[in-house]
Amino acid sequence: MFVRRIEDEQLAQVSYLIGCQRTGEAIVIDPERDIDRYIDLAKQQGLRIVAATETHIHADFLSGLREFGEHNDTLLLVSGEGGADWTPGWLDQHSSGSSYNHRLIMDGETFAIGNIEFKVVHTPGHTPEHVSFLVTDHGGGADSPMAILSGDFLFVGDLGRPDLLESAAGQMGSMEPSAKKLFQSIQLIDGLAEHLQVWPGHGAGSACGKALGAVPTSTIGYERRFNGALSFSDDEGRFIEEILSGQPEPPLYFANMKKLNRDGAAVLGALPTPQEMDEDQFVTSYQQGVRVIDTRQWKRFQQAHLPGAWSIPMTSRLGSYLGSFGDAEAPYIIVGEETEIEEVVRRMIRIGFDRIVGWFPSDKMESSSRFDGSWLQVEEVAADQVHSVIHSDDVKVLDVRRATEYQEEHISGALNLSHTRLAAHLDEIDKDTTWHLMCETGDRSERTASFLASRGYSVINLAGGMQNVRSGKVVR
Repeated sequence: MFVRRIEDEQLAQVSYLIGCQRTGEAIVIDPERDIDRYIDLAKQQGLRIVAATETHIHADFLSGLREFGEHNDTLLLVSGEGGADWTPGWLDQHSSGSSYNHRLIMDGETFAIGNIEFKVVHTPGHTPEHVSFLVTDHGGGADSPMAILSGDFLFVGDLGRPDLLESAAGQMGSMEPSAKKLFQSIQLIDGLAEHLQVWPGHGAGSACGKALGAVPTSTIGYERRFNGALSFSDDEGRFIEEILSGQPEPPLYFANMKKLNRDGAAVLGALPTPQEMDEDQFVTSYQQGVRVIDTRQWKRFQQAHLPGAWSIPMTSRLGSYLGSFGDAEAPYIIVGEETEIEEVVRRMIRIGFDRIVGWFPSDKMESSSRFDGSWLQVEEVAADQVHSVIHSDDVKVLDVRRATEYQEEHISGALNLSHTRLAAHLDEIDKDTTWHLMCETGDRSERTASFLASRGYSVINLAGGMQNVRSGKVVR
């Protein structure tokens, strides 16, 4: 059996390519939208992808299931659990006019890829239709499972959060019932062998949980002993209280992902390849209001950028920022280096930002005389100087960290709005005030400063964030 864990470090998302080397057949679990990566990897291993499946309807990225359905009539194995509202509505909308080659899978059913058996286990809570897969390698002589593909049910050190349908998708009143379903699901863990490997769908950095570990895999026995989210598996009330508290604020784009993955995102067919723009094309598009995504490092952006541009360098998580600040229906221009454009495109299309007008080299933008007199700067001071620069009521601190971070320690009087939800709360930010932006290390405040500046707010970035402030002992 061939198993390859394919991680998107930007989204802390994990897909799996599993193949039977005897028959040459393979399956992809929880693929992202740019499926060429999985197809190329399978070819390198002498495998042919015959099926694709997913553990649930995702909220943090666009699924590649539909793309696979358009590729060589790949069999799509889709959860039939959770009711009609949780069955994808695009299964009868193949580009040919027919239905996709698909099968609805239910709890207890099995399917095989070559000599590898997958048993479906309904594990609701994160979402109503969520399923996990027990994997048995009969080709290797095994007669019992070696691993569980747990998706967003069981993580290393955590469980998939049950609040997203309410906190991200707006289904009010669904949070506590989902937590109760998750409590019922974790009882299934007692019936699993201790040696069973846990292959989760996310790692540290994902917004689909609050305490995900950085270790890529685990075992059922280890999680029983050390997974804090399982500490109250015998107390439903305490479990619900603990699992719903302290969850990070989900990025605004999550609601759109859930809808598109259920109702059907546009079929790409292939990875988009935006063309390099000449100076006239770039200037014209910019003047027409096309948003500029500036991928240069912060210092270059901070010292000189175009009005309205957003700073999202390659070292930052594009999904978290563009997905929180941007409109997926709007057009965008990428400013950056040629060698990095493909990666930026992949990051954008994975969260549904498909309208990429073109790209323009950063050095050509900087050297253009067409923008003389237009360049802007973002004012910046060291965060440990925050108390010396805040000297009046019209100069305040905006802390863009998570609420849990803010509660632990913060600058006295600071307003807290997580950057992931800030765009929905702009009416709470006074435009007549100069805002000093604060986060933990400076990354979130830099990105948010560029966004707020593009909306006409007066901002000053506090460089180094709370890490810098702590050295001055000015926290509460």
